[in-house]
Amino acid sequence: MVKTIDLIVNGKRERVEAEAHTPLLYVLRNDLGVLGPKFGCGLAQCGACTVHLDGTAVRSCAIPVSSANGSTITTIEASAPRGSALAALREAFVEEQAAQCGYCLSGWIMTAAALLRDNPRATDEDIRRGLSGLKCRCGAHMSILRAVKRAQEKLRA
Repeated sequence: MVKTIDLIVNGKRERVEAEAHTPLLYVLRNDLGVLGPKFGCGLAQCGACTVHLDGTAVRSCAIPVSSANGSTITTIEASAPRGSALAALREAFVEEQAAQCGYCLSGWIMTAAALLRDNPRATDEDIRRGLSGLKCRCGAHMSILRAVKRAQEKLRA
């Protein structure tokens, strides 16, 4: 059944018509042109589709858009004020050259942003555990971990 769905995506109010069970990821990419979150596995296991839903990092490929009705969605494309985890992570990922192909990058950054926001004093083990469900086929894991640590240092300064 087609429903009218109201969302706030990266600060902009959006209204879409979609089947209730359509994954949020499909609506973001196909209906709204928000291309940062990527389709990876479609099973909520790789993390390439991670967005913030009302501030919580979620795998958008597994969230029916009807469940997000009235919610605020933040993606990698969102404007990020200086001093925010998202801004610090963007800078740190560039400085550490923490990507090869970049396909999964949005998921790593969005997951790490929620992690650092919720736990600004995360230990190395906290960071590894918080990012453990994400997949990078290029094997950039070590540079990604360095980038998250660098972003954490930026946020403390």
